[in-house]
Amino acid sequence: MPFNQQPSASRSTGLVDVLDRVLDKGLVIAGDIKISLAEVELITIRVRLLVCSLDKAQEIGLDWWKYDRYLSPGKQTAMVENERLKKQIRALERRVSRLSSNHQRRR
Repeated sequence: MPFNQQPSASRSTGLVDVLDRVLDKGLVIAGDIKISLAEVELITIRVRLLVCSLDKAQEIGLDWWKYDRYLSPGKQTAMVENERLKKQIRALERRVSRLSSNHQRRR
């Protein structure tokens, strides 16, 4: 059988189509894990997974990352944090300078 790239190309194209459809439409996977001992439920873990594009997530109202300060800090929050860090750096530089001058005097 001669070497033919077409099956491989069609598989990758199929994968791209599936991924495109999943990101466009969304995919939800849900499940529960229950751990019991002697028919007494000890713990339940609920797993929910949503896979979709950011546009689709915003469309359905799942845009929590916009408001998470660790993922998308507002301009004002970032400026305040930046100033706080600059002050900490200046304070640490002063401490290092004092420590090194005290160490040199003792010699």
